[in-house]
Amino acid sequence: MSSITRRSLLTGAVAAGVMVATAGNSSSTNGIAARVDNVPLTREEHRVVVIGSGFGGGVTALRLAQAGVQVLVLERGLRWSTGPNADTFPRASALDKRLLWYKSSPNLFGTPLLFEPYTGLIEAVPGENMTTLCASGVGGGSLVYQGMSLQPNEAVFNTHFPQELDWKRMDRIHYPRVSKMLGLATAPDELIASPQYAAARAFAERVRAVGLPLEKIPMPIDWNYALAELRGEMKPSYTNGDGAMGVNNGGKHSVDVTYIAAAEATGKVKVETLHQVTDVERAPDGRWTVLVERLDTTGKVLENKVITAGTLVMAAGTMNTTRLLMRAGAKGKISGLPDALGQNWGSNADRIYAWNSFTQDFGTSQGGPVVYGSKLWDDDPYAAHTVIQASLPPLGVDTKSTILVGYGVSTGRGNFVYDAATDDAVLRWPYEGDSDIQVNHIGPTVNKIAGPGSTLIDTNALFPSTWHPLGGASMGSVCDLDGRVLGQRGLYVLDGALMPGNTAACNPSMTIAAVAERALDNLVVQDVGSVI
Repeated sequence: MSSITRRSLLTGAVAAGVMVATAGNSSSTNGIAARVDNVPLTREEHRVVVIGSGFGGGVTALRLAQAGVQVLVLERGLRWSTGPNADTFPRASALDKRLLWYKSSPNLFGTPLLFEPYTGLIEAVPGENMTTLCASGVGGGSLVYQGMSLQPNEAVFNTHFPQELDWKRMDRIHYPRVSKMLGLATAPDELIASPQYAAARAFAERVRAVGLPLEKIPMPIDWNYALAELRGEMKPSYTNGDGAMGVNNGGKHSVDVTYIAAAEATGKVKVETLHQVTDVERAPDGRWTVLVERLDTTGKVLENKVITAGTLVMAAGTMNTTRLLMRAGAKGKISGLPDALGQNWGSNADRIYAWNSFTQDFGTSQGGPVVYGSKLWDDDPYAAHTVIQASLPPLGVDTKSTILVGYGVSTGRGNFVYDAATDDAVLRWPYEGDSDIQVNHIGPTVNKIAGPGSTLIDTNALFPSTWHPLGGASMGSVCDLDGRVLGQRGLYVLDGALMPGNTAACNPSMTIAAVAERALDNLVVQDVGSVI
């Protein structure tokens, strides 16, 4: 295989695993002392501030608004409005400046991407032995995730989550509520039978042939849009795999057009875009202070804001929620934060493979985002894992390849360490932290599916990374099950940072949203009117 083809496969493979977080970090000293000269400073007061507009922030904003609470949502990124034949998102086959957050490491796919600064969709955050890929924009990671929406089964969930969450109640109420909000649906057989979905059919045939379970994967998609593409009514976006960084035609039920739209429709939620949070702290009167830079699309600071609120909800995504709180604790901005802050971080055991085979017909144009998966959850909840097939973006040549993605439970855990020189909390991940689940379970399953005559490129071995960071402000050690930070009245964490380092062999979005729904049911009854 040529180096150009191998590099293209790596880019496509990483694109196929897209997902999660939404707030920034830059240094400031004691409020406004280190602010940029000649930049206006304004002050605001609000009842509730939510940092981030992904799954946790979207659920929080909507449910508090429905309870009559005024909410300000701060989002560092842009709104990305789509519609038939729009050109909102960068195509996976022709990446441009819209891909990268202006402060991102350029090393997003293992090789540097050099674009002019832009408040784009994804920030690569390097750490020790691991680069984490975080989203920005109204809707957070739902803008760029593939959309797999999986609910863990009871045995795996209860093994890896506190049983006090009550899986049976979540199964009856909260997971179905998320499913309804996101309009989950599986791909119709008419679509799968089309030439564009040869790779999905090849995956299904191999899974059945080796005796593994096969299911259609629920997706937050109106599949009529993909069928319309087949009829030539829209430019291809679903049906050629070019929508890995956002679907231009619409029909994808991301958080911005579901939870956030419903929240704004109440008249009680205001979403401020291009508002990058730099610091959070507790004010002398016990309320919360949020320091914000209002940006233009190049990252230039246009205005500094000091926002005070009685309630602060951290929903900035796993990495940025944890980093903001770690910095606040290290600099004495918030005293008494739990000692476990910054610990119990996990990668969800993400693995992305390029599957090359001269015996399979994957097709040059591969429809997506995801149709089928194999859930291996029944034998051992400590070995549970999932493998799905995802489309390769159009590369202009038939590479005889497609993408396999695996994730599962693992015991590997990282932790954050505050670095005063950079004023940041840096992730430390143990080398081969997920080796057990990978070597003994995910890897063998992927090899079994690929079969004889195939080769697999493990892109995570070439570029250790994850789209699914979890933990850092975990339930049980930093927060209670409803996201209340222990010992910190009015401070909540409701995003991936609250998870216990994994989401029970599923990609995280469905469980993050369901846990947030459960929490808001309780917070509306117990905290609104007293704390909130």
